[in-house]
Amino acid sequence: MITFLSGGTGTPKLLRGVQKVMDRHEISVVVNTAEDIWISGNHISPDVDTVMYLFAGVLNTDTWWGIRNDTFTTHDEIINMGHGEFIAIGDRDRAVHIARGNMLREGMRLTNVTRTLCDRFGVRENVLPMSDTDVTTRVKTELGLIHYQEYWIRSKGQIRIEKVVRCSKTPPESSEEVIQAVEASDVVVIGPSNPITSITPILECGGLKDALMEKFVIAISPFIGNAPVSGPAAALMEASGFEPTSAGTAKCYQDLVDLFVQDIRDPVEVKDSIRLDTLMTGEEKSIELAKNVLSLAKRT
Repeated sequence: MITFLSGGTGTPKLLRGVQKVMDRHEISVVVNTAEDIWISGNHISPDVDTVMYLFAGVLNTDTWWGIRNDTFTTHDEIINMGHGEFIAIGDRDRAVHIARGNMLREGMRLTNVTRTLCDRFGVRENVLPMSDTDVTTRVKTELGLIHYQEYWIRSKGQIRIEKVVRCSKTPPESSEEVIQAVEASDVVVIGPSNPITSITPILECGGLKDALMEKFVIAISPFIGNAPVSGPAAALMEASGFEPTSAGTAKCYQDLVDLFVQDIRDPVEVKDSIRLDTLMTGEEKSIELAKNVLSLAKRT
């Protein structure tokens, strides 16, 4: 049994390979929800949906979000009516957001909503939102304090970040299901997702760090040199006081990690790290990395 901590792009690329080399019932994924947002009255959980769609075999792996071959009729009509949606939402994707929003308004926990949606898509892997508590990652910019999605999608990551802020009415707690998944795991893998907006929101949930201290934890760096493989991780790391490198990533995770993996091309040295080819340019590369990570896990 392995539990993965995941954001929306880097770790799903690894999971693309993992699902080919592991029994689907042995896989649990704890997914960041601090990027969730309500748009047009519907609830988008982008990182959860990416993982769910991947396991369902419908993910658009050209963009690593949304459903493959989706249409955008509703989105286009909303724009024509002058109601701005800064995220392009496909029609099938929107149906998921509508269903999720309705279930949340009816009082269901996000964990149960996610399980219901996964059942509808035939997903048998254990996909878990990090918490049932509402948490939002915001960034302080010249425009003020804005939602992370507004920074990355609306502003295309082109404005300077002064600070990353996590907002919630009450301190987020890991769900019982998340703790149970970690406790039942032989190994926990922190995937190569953005450390600041994808992974640390998960680690900040009450109870999780204590559970991880009892487990063998493997972390995979999303950096090669001082540049992330994808996304705005470098700017976010700097705004949070970390060097935007594998060394900065290792420091960000501090004492939680037992084995740190970085790319074979990475010029940055991290003491006692394992070097693997982490640049997942296609499915075969994802499978290769998944096999190597599983091999490391079996040594524990």
